[in-house]
Amino acid sequence: MAKKQFKAESKRLLDLMINSIYTHQEIFLREIISNASDAMDKLAYTALTDDKISIDRDQMTITLTPGQDSLTVSDMGIGMNKEEMEENLGTICKSGSLGFKQAMEKSEDIDIIGQFGVGFYAAFMVASNVTVISKKYGEDTAWQWTSNGADGYTITEAHRDHPGTDIVMTLKADTEDEKYSRFLEEYELRNLVKKYSDYIRYPIRMEVTKSRKKEDSEEYESYTEWETLNSMIPLWNKAKKDVTEEEYEGFYREKFYDFHKPLRTVHFSAEGTVSFKALLYIPGKAPYDFNTQEYKRGLQLYSSGVMIMESCEELIPEHFRFVRGVVDSQDLSLNISREMLQHNRQLTVIAKNIEKKIKAELTSMLENDREKYEEFYAAFSRQLKYGVVADYGAHKQATQDLVLFTSRKEKKLISLKEYVAAMAEGQEKIYYVCGQSADRLAALPQVKTLENKGYDVLLMTDEVDEFVPQTLMTYAEKQFCNAATEDLGLQTEDEKKALEEKAEELKGLLTFVQDTLKDSVKEVRISADLGDAPVAMRPGVGMSFEMEKYMKRMNPEFAFPVDRILELNPEHPAVKAMEKAMVSDTQKAKDYANLLCAQAQLMAELPLEDPAAYTALVCKLMN
Repeated sequence: MAKKQFKAESKRLLDLMINSIYTHQEIFLREIISNASDAMDKLAYTALTDDKISIDRDQMTITLTPGQDSLTVSDMGIGMNKEEMEENLGTICKSGSLGFKQAMEKSEDIDIIGQFGVGFYAAFMVASNVTVISKKYGEDTAWQWTSNGADGYTITEAHRDHPGTDIVMTLKADTEDEKYSRFLEEYELRNLVKKYSDYIRYPIRMEVTKSRKKEDSEEYESYTEWETLNSMIPLWNKAKKDVTEEEYEGFYREKFYDFHKPLRTVHFSAEGTVSFKALLYIPGKAPYDFNTQEYKRGLQLYSSGVMIMESCEELIPEHFRFVRGVVDSQDLSLNISREMLQHNRQLTVIAKNIEKKIKAELTSMLENDREKYEEFYAAFSRQLKYGVVADYGAHKQATQDLVLFTSRKEKKLISLKEYVAAMAEGQEKIYYVCGQSADRLAALPQVKTLENKGYDVLLMTDEVDEFVPQTLMTYAEKQFCNAATEDLGLQTEDEKKALEEKAEELKGLLTFVQDTLKDSVKEVRISADLGDAPVAMRPGVGMSFEMEKYMKRMNPEFAFPVDRILELNPEHPAVKAMEKAMVSDTQKAKDYANLLCAQAQLMAELPLEDPAAYTALVCKLMN
């Protein structure tokens, strides 16, 4: 029979589909198996609407038969006649599944995976020649379609005992770069079925080689038997009441290779604009590569039990990237690749639903199982804080209620909601301080001043912490106040006026200290926020000291120092001693000024410019 040309524009189009649309060669098996599943779905649906058709669905299977140089995938589906072969296989991007679905009156009730006619041609990624032998249900003649994917195709009459289709793929010869023969190995085929087609609703069977002891002998012999390679029923398709905790945990361990037990399992379905089912897990420990570029966020995406993407990033926001799981939807609009999703409304709707569900589960854990939540928080706190600060706070609503900080008053982790709920009468600000050690932060004079007023202070010790209040600015209509850098706002108008008068009175002292310290500080002033401490060091306008340290670590070349402002407590004996020495011993007064400045730097966790000089100064003043 004369060879016919494809009804596509050119050979170039077929080359594009074979070599460019799919990223991984192994995808071909998923596509061929999905087509086989579709063919059996069509027959099963047709039987429901035609009393003349009688089938036993329990006997419908897909079989894989590896040969010496070819792989055959067979189904017991509806099959094709000559005209359908011409139409479906002779025209690139023509889908019999799509046409079948459009022809049915209740097409929305039919679950057909292959709605684009490209999947079949994935076979040519690994095959030098493809032969399709098919017999249409209810017809007597079988037909054979053969092509090498380049020079057109032929259709001839053939023989097949039963309705259905055989796809015989003669594999390409191995090269230095590609080992096509691996697709004939039992181990490889078993893994690919498990990876991509484990939840196809029909049994996928293959004759496998096994070993057993010979009777009355210690020797082993090989034998073959048919084995079902897929599990068929996705765990997420079962009702929650029918799934045990052991099954949930076993699925998690097997699917995501984590030997730790997940802290929370989230199994739910959604119906509406987009229908989908999801099975999500909140881990208890961060994966070893979680903070590396190699870690891939995303959920496994399925369409009717067929895996489309192993890590679909669009389904999970960056701040919840630790969540693992699967999503299965029949409503997704897929492009011709099946590996790449169009960024469409359906995907966006699913992602928003998932984000809300994760937030609700974490909130429930926070409120009802605090110990478990704090275990989770120890592993993923930075990721939640990232959700607050990323994109200039665009996603802060998702995570601001989930972040925790150490409470000075409670001496434990608390949420912002809990802080506000416990605020003292008359307190108008949320006070916090940032540094490397909670103990050292607790010793800051400003913190002690606030404690004496009955106000709590959040001790923030993670380097990302300072960005959180700066991004939020307010929470529950309460302003954030960095106690170490900002005015605490504790003075009345009368007290502010008295402080100004005191500053004028001590103008000479302030000028003396400023002249002594020279460029070491930008300004010297008095403060009423220091409690029983003699001094404190505050940053000037712009960055805090912690931000300065962070910038130096990130990019020392472009980091610049923050202005230092030395604050004096006019009522402290040390400051009074310095003021007295200005008259009796000017050099001692200068030594006092340098000593107090160094102490302020140490309390602010700032490095001393010359530690040896500081030590010598202390020894000098002790004599």
